[in-house]
Amino acid sequence: MATQATASALTGEPLSDEEVVARVVAGDVALFEILIRRHNQRIYRAVRAVLRTDEEVEDVMQQAYLNAYQHLGQFANNARFSTWLTRIAVNEALGRRRRLERSFGEGDDEVIMNLVESTPDPEQQATTAELRQVLEREIAALPDSFRLVLVMRDVEGLSTAETAACLDITEDLVKTRLHRGRTLLRDNLYRRAGVNLESLFTFGNARCDRLVAAVMAEIQTS
Repeated sequence: MATQATASALTGEPLSDEEVVARVVAGDVALFEILIRRHNQRIYRAVRAVLRTDEEVEDVMQQAYLNAYQHLGQFANNARFSTWLTRIAVNEALGRRRRLERSFGEGDDEVIMNLVESTPDPEQQATTAELRQVLEREIAALPDSFRLVLVMRDVEGLSTAETAACLDITEDLVKTRLHRGRTLLRDNLYRRAGVNLESLFTFGNARCDRLVAAVMAEIQTS
């Protein structure tokens, strides 16, 4: 049963990330759900940029949240919580990628791009979905370092400083990789796609609910 603080927070009380972290560390574990839901979109996009397909993404996201929960007491407010959490997720994704490459070799990735939510107009949805898939496929085909920076800056909307902090690289390197990544994506492809970068690699409600349930169940039984 949720505590009064939990119920209040889940129904709209404007708690900051730092306030939620403090309450979770103090024992109100159920509040961790707020952090998961608040940051699921960013974490999905960051992990998806590393792994490129959805095959392993949700497992990595779940493990990243569990890693964050287990080390929540070590969060020292030296950076934004979202930056700290994204760095954990990126490191987990990179580790999974390295393990997969050692096990199976680098091979060709099968890009799964069926991430479009329904709209009232089925014909328009089909056209938009096709164009979005083209752009997502081109982004997924970028070299790893360019793709990760481009997704975090242009798709997720992080600043240069936030991206540098998440990836533990310099701001100058972020700018260089972003410029090269953008250059590899032809201008006519953007115009042809007809969709905003911010609409790509979405993490829908049902998937969000499934991940939240899995993480919270694991936490409650640990």
